[in-house]
Amino acid sequence: MIFNEATSESNDKFPNKSLLLAVFAACVGGTFQYGYNISVINSPTMYVQDFINQTWANRYQSDISKDALTLLWSTIVSIFTLGGLVGVSIGGTLSIKLGRKRTLLTNNLFSLMAALLMGLSSSAGLFELLIIGRFFSGINAGIALSVQPLYLGEIAPTALRGAMGMGTSIFITGGILTGQVMGLKEVLGKREYWPILLSTTGIPAILQLLILPWFPESPRYLFIDKGDDEACKKALRQLHGAEDCHAALEDITKEKNNLAGFQAKKPWELFADRSLRWQLLTIILLNMAQQLNGINAIYFYADYVFKQSGIPDDKIPYATVGTGACECITALTCGLLIEYLGRKVLITGGYFLMSICCILFTLTLTFQDVSPVFPYLSMACVFAFILSFGLGPGGVTNILTTELFTQSSRPAAFIISGSVNWLSFFFVGLVFPFIIIGLQQYCFLVFLVVCSLVGLYIFLVVPETKNKTFVEIQNDFQSSKNVKLGNSDGAGTILLSTSI
Repeated sequence: MIFNEATSESNDKFPNKSLLLAVFAACVGGTFQYGYNISVINSPTMYVQDFINQTWANRYQSDISKDALTLLWSTIVSIFTLGGLVGVSIGGTLSIKLGRKRTLLTNNLFSLMAALLMGLSSSAGLFELLIIGRFFSGINAGIALSVQPLYLGEIAPTALRGAMGMGTSIFITGGILTGQVMGLKEVLGKREYWPILLSTTGIPAILQLLILPWFPESPRYLFIDKGDDEACKKALRQLHGAEDCHAALEDITKEKNNLAGFQAKKPWELFADRSLRWQLLTIILLNMAQQLNGINAIYFYADYVFKQSGIPDDKIPYATVGTGACECITALTCGLLIEYLGRKVLITGGYFLMSICCILFTLTLTFQDVSPVFPYLSMACVFAFILSFGLGPGGVTNILTTELFTQSSRPAAFIISGSVNWLSFFFVGLVFPFIIIGLQQYCFLVFLVVCSLVGLYIFLVVPETKNKTFVEIQNDFQSSKNVKLGNSDGAGTILLSTSI
């Protein structure tokens, strides 16, 4: 018995190689694309605007107005968000109809079309292709952000679910960093290379098409949704190893029995289900906060802070790469810590640390000209905020969305959480410039309130999910020793767990 327990613990600590490769295959063509397409568009800004101006002049024999140029460039950048909203709205449905793996593979068509259109835009003299290409990139990112965490959460054993789920965050930050590096002048950041730079989004798609077919569909999807016992067992043996697949199969069987007679729910059905109200409220708040917590403001102020610190203009892109590397390293660190410290400690601690950084950053920006020390303190705040974000909110949010719902509710939950995330992303892009103009450095006091309130909510309401099955987590939200909320009709009682 002791030997078996030791073997089990060892296997928990060291994932099966096939599982790690499956995570890589899912992520490289999934959320990596999201991060890559967010950052890669920044480097060729001036070159693309010159291309639009030149194309306009060739067509209409006059230069484009400054307002029209700004509108077209803003459309190219922001259409990605609209595509993401479309993608996330269909991703959950596709994951039920096609399965998680086939949806991820099919999703690469949008990425390849985007790469082709953006790559041909310059030679064709059509800036409209950039708009369409960015829209397709957004659809690809939206589907990936809703289906990939679903797949990772369902293929991982319970004891490694958090670490494997961190693949989403690690590859997003890896995509951002890769986009920043590819945009350097030493790589593809020169004027003549910008169409090639934007078309490189097709490379991760090709990689996924080559690698992911060698790995199985989600065992939970095969067993619970399709009723294919043998395919589920085969998938578990490949992903977990022959020795560890029995416990996983038992867990999946329990969940299937618990869901007997239930079909996959639609998003609007989740809002009507009183037993899921706290889970739903939690993922909505967390996904809103992920965009409204100030991380975008930090990146906006980063260039200003770097200039104030004496970094030459031509060296600022390298400092920006440093911020991307900082976030990537933090995501990796979070992946290593999440199964030891738990989800709740990391995300709560992350938000409270970000609150402290908001106060310090406001002070250092306010007294920027008082002493030459303050610009360097501001730079330290930039990196501290990014570290705090990557350590908790950046990585744990998607994992909690996976863990707080069972198989029948999970795809619909990802549609809702993804829609909230993308709408918040769009809202920040629309309103943020006005907030900066109106409040300047004091905008971080708004983010202070957001971070503090969300951190407090998680501390008081959200239970720890580490090493718990999906059914156990569901029960934690419906039973508690501390908080009891009675239904108004007296038909039952909703119990809310507040254990840490």
